[in-house]
Amino acid sequence: MSNITFTMIKPDAVADGHIGAIIGKISGAGFKIKAMKLTQLTVSDAKKFYEVHAERPFYGELVEFMSSGPIVAAVLEKENAVEDFRKLIGATNPAEAAEGTIRKEFARSVGENAVHGSDSDENAAIEASFHFSGREIF
Repeated sequence: MSNITFTMIKPDAVADGHIGAIIGKISGAGFKIKAMKLTQLTVSDAKKFYEVHAERPFYGELVEFMSSGPIVAAVLEKENAVEDFRKLIGATNPAEAAEGTIRKEFARSVGENAVHGSDSDENAAIEASFHFSGREIF
């Protein structure tokens, strides 16, 4: 699954009505949408998805936030997808994110930072398969 990355438009950006604008930026940056759905993580789902952070002090808040409302999950394709998408979304802290990045434009804070983006090819495959079956990815 090289050239694939995974993203979620987080509950804050969904609640703020930014789905269309964010999808527009993603498409405008040359990403092809391979799978996409509006869904909501249960607390159990969020705990499992973010279990890599279970020992971190922000884990409980992250799980609570990510299960607090609908998200848009998507699999994206582009050459060098993971790295290019990380550049497009910007720094975790929107105050430190570059102008024109998704987080600079749409994030509320470090904790409510509008989008998730995979940090490696391996995690992109794992995260995509967490949300989508093989027959849902085109």
